[in-house]
Amino acid sequence: MNIQPIPLFLTVAGEKRLVTSDPGRRLSEVLREEMGLKSVKVGCDAGDCGACTVLVDGAQHCACLIPVAQVAGCTVETLESVEDDLLCSLQEAFLEHGAAQCGICTPGIMMAALELLRGTPQPVAAQVEDTLGGVLCRCTGYRKIISAVMAATAGATPAPLPDAGEAVGRPIRRLDGQAKVSGAEVFGADFAPQDALLVRVVRSPHFHATFSFGDLDDWAAAHPGAVAVLTSDDVPGENRFGVIPHLADQPALAEGRARFLGEAVALVVGQADAIERLDLSTFPVTWAPLDHSVTQAEGAASGAAQLHADRPDNTLICGRVVTGDAETALARSAHVVSGRFQTGYVEHAYIEPEAGAAWLDGDQLVIQACTQAPVMDQEETAKVLGLPMERVRIIPSAAGGGFGAKLDLSVQPLLGLAVLKTGQPCRMVFSRSESMQASTKRHPSTMEAAIGADETGRITAMTFHGDFNTGAYASWGPTVATRVPVHASGPYLTPAYAATSRAVHTNGPVSGAFRGFGVPQAAICQEMLYDDLASACGLDRLAFRRLNALKDGEKSPSGQVLVSVGIEACLDALKSHWDRAGAEARAFNATSDTVKRGIGVASCWYGCGNTALPNPSTIRIGITPEGRVRLHQGATDIGQGSNTVIAQLAADALGVAIADIDLVGPDTALTPDCGKTSASRQTFITGKAAVKAGEVLRAAILRQTNLDDRARITLGAGLLTATDGINRSEIHLAGLEPDANGYVFAAEETYDPPTSALDGDGQGIPYALYGYGAQMAEVEVDLKLGTTRVIRMTAAHDLGRVINPVLAEGQIEGGIAQGLGLALMEEFIPGRTENLHDYLIPTIGDMPEVVSILIEKPDPEGPMGARGLGEHVLIPTAPAILNAVRDASGARITRLPALPHRVLAAMRDTS
Repeated sequence: MNIQPIPLFLTVAGEKRLVTSDPGRRLSEVLREEMGLKSVKVGCDAGDCGACTVLVDGAQHCACLIPVAQVAGCTVETLESVEDDLLCSLQEAFLEHGAAQCGICTPGIMMAALELLRGTPQPVAAQVEDTLGGVLCRCTGYRKIISAVMAATAGATPAPLPDAGEAVGRPIRRLDGQAKVSGAEVFGADFAPQDALLVRVVRSPHFHATFSFGDLDDWAAAHPGAVAVLTSDDVPGENRFGVIPHLADQPALAEGRARFLGEAVALVVGQADAIERLDLSTFPVTWAPLDHSVTQAEGAASGAAQLHADRPDNTLICGRVVTGDAETALARSAHVVSGRFQTGYVEHAYIEPEAGAAWLDGDQLVIQACTQAPVMDQEETAKVLGLPMERVRIIPSAAGGGFGAKLDLSVQPLLGLAVLKTGQPCRMVFSRSESMQASTKRHPSTMEAAIGADETGRITAMTFHGDFNTGAYASWGPTVATRVPVHASGPYLTPAYAATSRAVHTNGPVSGAFRGFGVPQAAICQEMLYDDLASACGLDRLAFRRLNALKDGEKSPSGQVLVSVGIEACLDALKSHWDRAGAEARAFNATSDTVKRGIGVASCWYGCGNTALPNPSTIRIGITPEGRVRLHQGATDIGQGSNTVIAQLAADALGVAIADIDLVGPDTALTPDCGKTSASRQTFITGKAAVKAGEVLRAAILRQTNLDDRARITLGAGLLTATDGINRSEIHLAGLEPDANGYVFAAEETYDPPTSALDGDGQGIPYALYGYGAQMAEVEVDLKLGTTRVIRMTAAHDLGRVINPVLAEGQIEGGIAQGLGLALMEEFIPGRTENLHDYLIPTIGDMPEVVSILIEKPDPEGPMGARGLGEHVLIPTAPAILNAVRDASGARITRLPALPHRVLAAMRDTS
């Protein structure tokens, strides 16, 4: 029965607003779609994420749970509708503390914080945690949010932007931060051309099935508002995409056979008011379920259903790194430990589901959507749609979290197909369940390893094999299978080494990139065995790692001679914390019978960029006749801070104040290719390209002034001045002829890290530089309940050169939050946990204190010595926590996550 609209009024921004929607419509939809208040984000439509938090008569509510009729006559406040000094102070505090990363959750968090601050102007941390407990953040780790809210009413004055040549090393606010804290940031679901059609997807309800369609024309005709129904028959190009071109195997729309639960098989396009209410269960498709596999063991089993005819035994690819004779060395070792470990699917759980819009600009298809890889999107979408690349333009919207999953295509080819077939602009927004069904996951793994040491405790050898569940299609499976054997030794000297891996196809979700590309799984195996081996050798666990840590000039298992190895400094930085925490744990345990404290340590190393493959970034920088510097920065900032960090590097290389720089963000029509935002490559590779471009542009300018490199450059209205303190030269920019891009001086430079291909034994130079880190966990375990509480994480990471310390700390805290989830709570079960109620991620109340220690051991290959950081910070967190759980309880966890029943079972096995 249709409910007819009745007159309803809300007060928004002091103005009485008439609501014309049905009274049962969600308040979140009314605010966004009818009133244009896009700061109200929709992350789940179930009250689980809190992104839609607004104030109703001063109290916080999830707008997705409230029918608009319920708040008729009330005052509703959203972030963009509030105008008071308290909000301004809160925004300033968020910017100063780096409390907004991707920014998708920021409006909801700030509205909840406003409720608190209006009644409690100087809250303590516990009050902040209690008030913000209903709003999830996947990026920040919450600590900087708590600090910002507590400091909001202190009235701190923002630090001025640094002078020319002084940007690197300074805690500069995010250059794109104001839009995040004001609610003006445009995410994938926040923009669509007027009267855009809505696109919805018909998905497979089976893990594996063949299917056929009924009469699609009759079905469409029976549903007013439906404009088109599209299937794989409508795809004009090559109906295959993938991140690795020669292994591209995933259809935009399945062709008669669905290989995983949630795979797209058809599109329904039409008027939004009709299509959004459409019951797609009536769609005329007949399914014939087939045998299926979900785990890597099932996929690799004899007789398992084969997903791809050209991949026998469901094996996508194998990886291998071998040096020396590991088996013989193990046999001769004084001590040998071994173990088998399993990890499951982990969901990225970014708060923004996939979304975007597309339209035609002349004969060019324009797609604006959330992505981490705009040029790859352009290439793959053009291929699927049968268009030349220049006829496809990708404009990345702000990404509400990514962590790897938004590297793969999602809405892009589907939107493009809908626009080409209808000739009308279209929009598309995944529901939370669609996002969790269709998006990629962290690879589940089964790993076995053995590690040996001599009488002195020095490592002699290691063997490792891992089976990684790559799901129905290739995605990043080859990258994981290649990267893991390179890294499975950890940052330790391992003279004899044999590591192999296999990516196995199953009918589970497609496994893709997720912050570490398989290295976090391998680190769990290696670092937990290191605790076993330290015990066998009679050595302190931290001292054992310090004894075996890689040093400058030593070789990795791939035979690469390493320089600027920072792991020793990271482990040394933990020593005083280790001693203090050990003493506190012993004192606590002496007086506590049920709850016990433990400490754990783990290390990481991670090669920045692609593994043994070309990996270039290109930066363009120019000076306008008006006297502004424009930085064409095509690296997508998904919250990690590349917009700011790369600008800091460019400013100092050019020798201008960062305030003189205007950013031109990623857009395939405006910015050169800076590659994918993945593998901790942007600070290193795009940053190096920015330094090169800045230096070349500076040299070109100084040639015009006849001054040497010591000269100081300043920019004003139409004027460039250079002086060395004695001589002064002026260039009137308005009188110069601009180039095709509108610049009177410009430079465009590319940097591609020097690597080499790996041979059959994995020998070569897979990465130009590595990052290093070590973390220490302090936990409390309830011996009766099996529950674990992490009370403190101490994280020492070598950044080479700290470009922006506040952003670096934010990356560490956010990575630790995801590592904590991996260790203790996150387990995606296909078909069962496709929401943020059943799938648990850390909340503000789960996060411990985090002590960040930033180590600087400059790398000669990095931009001004800098290394990447984003992936590294997650890798040691889970094994450090699991080692601490064992220290506290004796429970040796071999299957993650360490849920209470698994901890209790492991305790029983130990006893």
